[in-house]
This record gives sequence, C-alpha cells and structure tokens, in this order.
Amino acid sequence: MQIAVPKEIKNHEYRVALTPAGVRELIAHGHEVTVECGSGEGSGYSDAEYQGVGARLESDVERIFAAAELILKVKEPQPDEVARLSKGQTLFTYLHLAAARELTEGLLASGVTAIAYETVTDPAGGLPLLAPMSRVAGRMAIQAGAHALEKAQGGLGVLLPGVPGVAPARVTVIGGGVVGENAARMALGLGAEVVILDTSLARLETLDHRYQGQIRTVYSTSEALDEAIRHSVLIIGAVLVPGAAAPKLIRREHLRNMTPGAVLVDVAIDQGGCFETSRPTTHADSTYLVDGIVHYCVANMPGAVSRTSTQALTSATLPYVVRLANGGFRKVLSEDRHFAGGLNVHDGHLILPEVGEAFDMPVTPLDEALRKG
Repeated sequence: MQIAVPKEIKNHEYRVALTPAGVRELIAHGHEVTVECGSGEGSGYSDAEYQGVGARLESDVERIFAAAELILKVKEPQPDEVARLSKGQTLFTYLHLAAARELTEGLLASGVTAIAYETVTDPAGGLPLLAPMSRVAGRMAIQAGAHALEKAQGGLGVLLPGVPGVAPARVTVIGGGVVGENAARMALGLGAEVVILDTSLARLETLDHRYQGQIRTVYSTSEALDEAIRHSVLIIGAVLVPGAAAPKLIRREHLRNMTPGAVLVDVAIDQGGCFETSRPTTHADSTYLVDGIVHYCVANMPGAVSRTSTQALTSATLPYVVRLANGGFRKVLSEDRHFAGGLNVHDGHLILPEVGEAFDMPVTPLDEALRKG
C-alpha cells in the first residue's frame, strides 16, 4: 500500500504521525511510505533518519496526497489538506468532528474514508488511541495552569504548593478519566490541594483507593461545581463524551464568583470546550481574559512536547496502521467492531451518530456504509 506522512501545518503543531521506527515497521510489511521533507523536524527526527529506514522523501505536498492510498496525520486536516483528499483514499488521524461542521462537510464532499483515532474503542470500553495524548494533555494542563497563574501572565500570582506558612492552592479537576487523573496526579505532585469531580461513583472509588485519600473525590453536582468555582484558583476541564461535543459545565455567569486572576484550562476544547467562554487558542497566543479570569484553551496541547507525544502516539497507532495497510479498511473494520468505531466518514456518508446529532445531519449505519463505495 502507498502510505503518506505529510507535514503537519496546524499552528505550532510539531508532532508527526510516525517515528522512523514506525516507518521501518510498515516497510518491513511490504508497504511503501512517503514522508514529506521536514515533517519530522519538530519532533527531532531528520529527513536522513526517515530515508535511512527506507522512506521515500518528497517535497511536493500535492504529489504526496495525490499518490497516497492511506494518509497518516496527527491533527485534523486543514482546509488546504481537505481540498487534496479524494474518494478511494483513507485518512487516519484525530478528527473531533462534533466541534467542526465545516471540516465534516469538507470530508463528506471529498469522498474520503476518514477514521478518527479518538473514536476507536477497545474491548474494555477504553479509547486506546486517544489515551496517550490524554495523558500528555492532562499532565501539561497543570504546567500550563501553573504558568498562567503567574502575575506576569495575567494570573492571580499564586504558587500552587504554597510555602511554609502559606497554604497550598486548590486545584479542581472536572472529570476523572485519563486526562483528569493525569492532571490530578501532576497537581498532587506539585503539592496543591486537589479535588476531582465526576459523576461515576465507581471511578471516584477507584481514584480514592489509588491515591489513598490524598486527592478529594467528590460526586459532581451543581452545588459541588459552585463550591469549586468559589474556592479554586485553577480549574481543569477534563470532560469527555466520546465522539460528541463537550457539555458546557461552567457558564459565563459563574465567572463572577471566581477569584479574579484564577485560571481555567479547557482540555476539552477539541470537542468544543466545557466552559461557555472557551474558544480555541494556539501555542503562539495561548491565553485570554474573560471577566478577569484567565482562559487557556490550546487545541493541540501535546504538540508543544512533540518528541514525547510523537513517540507515544506511534506506539499506540502503529498496530492499527499495520492492520489497515495489510488488510484494507473494509476488511479490517468489518472484522473488528472496536476498530470500526473509528469510522466517521466514508464515501460521502456520515457514520458517527454523535456528529449527526451535533449538526442535524443524516447518518448512515456502519454496516451499510461498509457495503458502499
């Protein structure tokens, strides 16, 4: 199979879809891999390293897309990339379509088969291709939030762990999943007072047992959220509804009850954000103020630690990529319903019900879609 790895072009996105080791593995399976020149530089991988494992280097992005049967990316295709996609090609990347109507319409018009990392499931109900970046984003959320709390960044001027004689700051994490636990773990390590809100008692019990009461676990209610808003200097939005837009849990009117200079970090921004006042930001311009509250809403947080993220992503996605390349999407997805959960768009048909609900678009059942085209 002809596999393409184009350079990421989203603002300050330094990751690449495959490490040289990943490319080597695909070539060992008999596939041809074309890597756009310079695509690995942001993650510390040179063109020579890719060439050394057998990749073909190409500087003309139009040629890369035109010749590809399977296109591997990290972030959702940007408008110029969508225009290069066509029927008969398979795109495998993060998509987050429930927060991106224009992208959804573009993919449908292209006829491409689009499989999203974030909606592939495993037998235990987990999201194996989202989890690596969720771990990175959760840990980064505390770094970013701590930095944003500095006075020079517009924050309150608070050190999360405090110092002798000064109490540690309270950090509230909304959502106890992979992002939330990793954020809480980082905050705890820094010495902050940490609270996790979640609506799953089973999950809260797991976290309570795992951290031996060092992290307060609280069932999420309106009252619990109000208390967090009043007393926390840093709130991490770590809510996930797989494939769907994130619910808006903190409204603008809530901000008046927060301490001026407090920080909101919205890790759910890829899915539209879980704060009403959230809007996507970039690593180049990461924060903004609303009613005196600092908002950090970078939509590709793991891109800032690209070496770590690229290695983690390749480790997770490579087995799936090998299967796609060896068997083709139709055979592989027909045989594996967990992998098939990643199919969002195929040959002009929308497959994912959550996206159809978000945009009031018709949805084609998976089995029917796999028989088409």
